This record gives sequence, structure tokens and C-alpha cells, in this order.
Amino acid sequence: MAKVIAIANQKGGVGKTTTAVNLSASLAALEYKTLLIDADPQANATSGLGLDPNTIDRSVYECIINEDINAKDIIVEGIFPNLYLMPSHIDLVGAEIEMLEIPNREMRMKQVIEPLRKEYDFIIIDCSPSLGLITLNALSAADSVLIPVQCEFFALEGLGKLINTIKIVQQRLNPKLAYEGILLTMYDGRLRLCNQVVEEVRQHFKHIVFDTLIARNIRISEAPSYGLPVLAFDAKSAGSRNYISLAKEVLHNNKLPQSKISMISQN
Repeated sequence: MAKVIAIANQKGGVGKTTTAVNLSASLAALEYKTLLIDADPQANATSGLGLDPNTIDRSVYECIINEDINAKDIIVEGIFPNLYLMPSHIDLVGAEIEMLEIPNREMRMKQVIEPLRKEYDFIIIDCSPSLGLITLNALSAADSVLIPVQCEFFALEGLGKLINTIKIVQQRLNPKLAYEGILLTMYDGRLRLCNQVVEEVRQHFKHIVFDTLIARNIRISEAPSYGLPVLAFDAKSAGSRNYISLAKEVLHNNKLPQSKISMISQN
């Protein structure tokens, strides 16, 4: 059964989609069958894996709005070995208004995902940079939430609001929602402010902060323009090493082998 991880932060520019794409690709590289759901109307995760959102006939939008649509028919296979994508489209912007009259509207994504759990090892949801109905759907469907936080002062202000939202979701919609972890991104060890943010986040949130830091790296920034995760763009870059390290930390925290190959060899 798949572990469903929502990657969320209502503040834009913190590396949310970058993390969704590259964590998914890294888990896939470690032989874990991974589905990336692009739940952001900007569809950056979709284009970041080489698909043009404008050419997509059906997307996650149709799955959420129309119960007769089979999610398996939306999924794009063969993106990379072990990596699959449920793409997004700008139409998702209108979904929140259209969903207002749908019964149990906060649970539509959960209904879409549940039949897919047995097909994958991990399902990663890239949420939009807001705390709207689509993001609430993702948090209601997820087992855990991973929060990217940019190493700058203003990022800390938004983190408190997101933590409060997660508490509300836990109380009203998904009591089993846990923290996968807080991920510090765009880290530059030469800057005093970056180190202060890392220290403060780790002091306040302690055990839910990942040991892995995602450093500023030009290869991470360049990869999306080629429609590739950084691992496929430049496997030897610091960015690739950072995201492989994150994937291994996720596996370790979930008590899973660092690759499916090692698990098979143990059986």
C-alpha cells in the first residue's frame, strides 16, 4: 500500500514543486514505484517532467470533478523508470468553485487516490501555494505532509500559519495526518541568515526537521527548463545528491530499505 505524502506550503517560491518532482524521481531511482500527482493549477510539476500542460486532454481536474472518470486513465506512464504522473491543467483553477456544491467536497481527492494505493509504493502530491479547497483535499487524502521551508526570515512567518491549518485538518478531516518532516531548502552555508534560520527551525520543531538540507544549486534551477528532474539532468550535481539523501531519509523514517533492490536481496 502506497504512502501518500502531500508537499505543502502556502508561501510560494520555497521549492515546493522542485521538491515534489525531485523527491519523486529520487524514490523512483531507488526502485520504489512512485506516482506524482500535480495538484497545482500552475502545472509546474507537469512541465517539469517534460509534458506540455496545454496538450493534455484530461488531468487531475477531471478526476476531482467527475466521479465517472477513472484515475488510471489520467496517469501518464513511462515518464522515467518507476515514475508516473497524474498531470495538472489551468482548468484546476475553477475546480474550487465547481466543488462547492459537491457533497464531501474536501474528500474528493481521497476518493480518487484510495483505489491507486495498491498500485504504488509512494504517492506524492504537489499542492498549490495556497490553503484553498484543493490543498485541503490533498491534506485530507495524505498520510503525512512534507513542508519545504526556504532558509529566509519571512518563510518562518508562513510556517506558523501552515502548522495551524494542519492542526485544523487533523481535528476535522484527517486525524491520521502526520508530519513527514520540515525540509529546509535554498540553503547557503556562507550566509549567516541561512544558518540562523536552520538553527531556529531545528530548535522549535526538533525531531520533525529533516537532517538533509537542500542547498542552492544552479543545476536544480536549470533542470525544469529541460523537462527533467535534476537527477536525470545532472546526476553528479550537488542538487542530485541532496535529493537522493532526502529520499533515503524518507525511506529510513518509514523503516524501508534504501532501495527495493536491497529489500529483494534480503528476502
